Amino acid sequence: MRKLALPFGLLALLHLTTAHAYIGPGLGAGTIAIVLGVLSSIVLAFLGILWYPFKRLLRLIRGKKAPTRTSVESNRDTKDPGAGSSSARDSAERGRAPPTPGGDP
Repeated sequence: MRKLALPFGLLALLHLTTAHAYIGPGLGAGTIAIVLGVLSSIVLAFLGILWYPFKRLLRLIRGKKAPTRTSVESNRDTKDPGAGSSSARDSAERGRAPPTPGGDP
């Protein structure tokens, strides 16, 4: 009995019948959208990983020095000393609301 199971199983797989099914345009468009979405996400992830090293390489080739953290900090130190810590920009950086012109009532 087991000797006949394999040949009959293969014959059952080879016996194809017509599928009376309809695949509408919505399913085709959805399939195309999914495939394009997956492919574009793979390409964008690859570009996202390689963007900053590539950008740094281009700056080195062109001879421009990349901005460092110390140069950004030195620019902060040169801002107007009369503004104080109560300026709207400083408050926004700390996550607070800017001071009101008339003060609190």
